[in-house]
Amino acid sequence: MSPDDHARHYLPATFDRRTIRILLVGCGGNGAQMLMGLASLDTALRAISARALHVTTVDDDIVSEANLGRQPFYRCDLGHSKARTLTERINIAHGLAWTAVHGRAPAAIGVDGVDMLISCVDTAAARRGLGVALAGATRIPAYWLDLGNRATDGQYLIGCPVRADDDGRPRLPTVLDAFPELGDDTVPEDDAPSCSVAEALDRQSLFVNRVVASHALALLFDLLGRGSIGHAGGFVNLASGQVVPIPLPRDKR
Repeated sequence: MSPDDHARHYLPATFDRRTIRILLVGCGGNGAQMLMGLASLDTALRAISARALHVTTVDDDIVSEANLGRQPFYRCDLGHSKARTLTERINIAHGLAWTAVHGRAPAAIGVDGVDMLISCVDTAAARRGLGVALAGATRIPAYWLDLGNRATDGQYLIGCPVRADDDGRPRLPTVLDAFPELGDDTVPEDDAPSCSVAEALDRQSLFVNRVVASHALALLFDLLGRGSIGHAGGFVNLASGQVVPIPLPRDKR
């Protein structure tokens, strides 16, 4: 095996020639951008491989005035479910039959039986809740991709809640493995909603979600479309223009 092989993570053979089931938790800033990108990824996978995507979205939020501009919603969407609005729009545009759940994961829908969990949530508590659900699942997803951001920076990281094979390679750490401080439930969180578009833009840069989601989608295209990835995620900083990759765990064999 060449040194280059040690620097890549390969998609398990169990993903070949079938539909990949994805649970997308959160349809806000990052989640909405991810959902639209996943529709494009589905089109690409059908063209270059025997794979396709089936996405289930879950979010208990409704579209508010503050979401307009920074998130891909329109004035006609005000007061409607974020998950249902975006999923129905994508189904009509792409001829898909993706599903939406208006509720909060994991209470409204569990993580059992999906191939990949994508979390686009606002708080550490929400990530801890997903971690608990994964630990108790009967059929644990092979991958957990998490996205998060602040005002002008963000990060994305893909991990494996459990090993998908037994080839001796190190497991990809999940977001809770890589950032153990998220497990500290004594740290206060600021998840207060914005009341206006101007306030929302003061709290977060206009395009930070789109940029973070684009990098995460590019990683998914390499993994699901090309079959391997050379990094596990990255840190994105709009203020400095820097993108720093998160390396794969070292293979000590």
